[in-house]
Amino acid sequence: MRGFAPTQAAALAMSQNARFPALPYLFSFLVAVVALAGLWYGLGKPVILPDAATPSHKLQCASYSPFDKDQSPFDQPFVLRPERMDADLALLATRFHCVRTYSMTGLEAIPELARKHGLKLMLGAWVNGNPVDTQKEIDALIKAANANPDVVQSVIVGNETLLRKEVTGAQLAKLIEQVQAQVQQPVTYADVWEFWLRHPEVAPAVDFLTIHLLPYWEDDPAGIDEALRHVAEIRQVFGNKFAPKDIFIGETGWPSEGRQRETAVPSRVNEAKFIRGFVALAEQNGWGYNLIEAFDQPWKRASEGAVGGYWGLFDADRQEKGVLAGPVSNLPYWPMWLGVSGLIFLVTLVLAGRPASTRAALVLPLLAAVGAACIGLWGEMARVTSRFVGEWAWAAFLVGLNLVVLAHGALALSTREGARGRLFAWLEARGGWWLSASAFAGAVLMLALVFDARYRSFPSAALLLPALVYLFRPVAAPRREIALLAVLIGAGIVPQLYEETLGNIQAIGWAVVSTLLLAALWRSLRVRG
Repeated sequence: MRGFAPTQAAALAMSQNARFPALPYLFSFLVAVVALAGLWYGLGKPVILPDAATPSHKLQCASYSPFDKDQSPFDQPFVLRPERMDADLALLATRFHCVRTYSMTGLEAIPELARKHGLKLMLGAWVNGNPVDTQKEIDALIKAANANPDVVQSVIVGNETLLRKEVTGAQLAKLIEQVQAQVQQPVTYADVWEFWLRHPEVAPAVDFLTIHLLPYWEDDPAGIDEALRHVAEIRQVFGNKFAPKDIFIGETGWPSEGRQRETAVPSRVNEAKFIRGFVALAEQNGWGYNLIEAFDQPWKRASEGAVGGYWGLFDADRQEKGVLAGPVSNLPYWPMWLGVSGLIFLVTLVLAGRPASTRAALVLPLLAAVGAACIGLWGEMARVTSRFVGEWAWAAFLVGLNLVVLAHGALALSTREGARGRLFAWLEARGGWWLSASAFAGAVLMLALVFDARYRSFPSAALLLPALVYLFRPVAAPRREIALLAVLIGAGIVPQLYEETLGNIQAIGWAVVSTLLLAALWRSLRVRG
């Protein structure tokens, strides 16, 4: 009998190998590969649109902030780089006739650089609630305008100062009149269109009105299909109401990254659709305009969320985004993410080894593809949204959690021999930890989206995998903590949907993921540890 044991073990192994469900596994593998490749190609495929600008067809103006991607106006000390401004204006001169600036601080060399590159300036002074700082800006504006009449075509006294409630309309009108008395150029003020209507005392003081039309940021956001119609309607209303004064569209544009607001979806393709459609509309109607903005400004994410950093016609590295001309892609480096997720997919299958049954053979490749896609999508969102060490650490925590859950779920579908069995036993013994960590992350993210949603992106990809794995394979977890976290997640689903409206597909996606996670938590309460 002792001599029979090795022969019996070999026969058993051969029997298990013979039962390997090769065809179901191969079918599922091919479906998973096609789906994974289709996902990333679908996100990154180029879209062809009519060009808005070429070297032989320049546009009017673009907003220019002279900060490099590692700089902010809040830096101490505040030091701008002349070589950066020189290179920036050289690039913008290939596409625009003029640039608009917002402050005089640190930009004393801008008129000379603009002259060097054949650009005109809409020169701006920053007006705020500090009279001393404001007067310094006004004095510098007057000095630069008078010293450079060949370059400075108009001056702007303040930008969205009324929106920020830093001065009154009467105070602003006095500042405008002060500048008018000392410069030859037309003088204006720039603000969101609604604030011109709320402060009618300002319009008589300016030579022309500069209005901001940003459909994404409206209180009732307009989707990309309605955005241009909205812009045209507001422009016509202002043209009629304030005639014979001219109306200049001082800011208009669309973000290329960030969270959806109702039906307004940020993306590179939508930015290109808006900008190219707007330019055609403006040229058809003879409107004066300035596009926001020349370059992506990562520092704006601190005050406006991810979306604030991505209004540029060029990215923060001064590279083309495809907004003005040529094919445009929402994810131009999609092959990189396909490679990353493909590697995760293959490593997961190697780690899992032989599936334990025909059903496992069908599920395992699909689970690996879902996990790889979620990790890749979350990685891309983290790249766009993360600003400092704490946010990168949070993103890394969620990536690590997904990798652990993916390994746990994949090994649960395998035969788990030898080292695989030991790894699975370790993961299984701590299954409650992984579920609790997922629930904690879900509760934190849900509370943020209910109480501080305006600038937060929807993190659905970060928690879809844990929700699915532990929904179909519940694990024991601390009951009291899980119940509390489940209440926090469940209580937020309807309020966040109500706040975002059912037109927001991203919000619906987050609600679905939250519901799946809630169901997984509920099932875990029925598992005895």
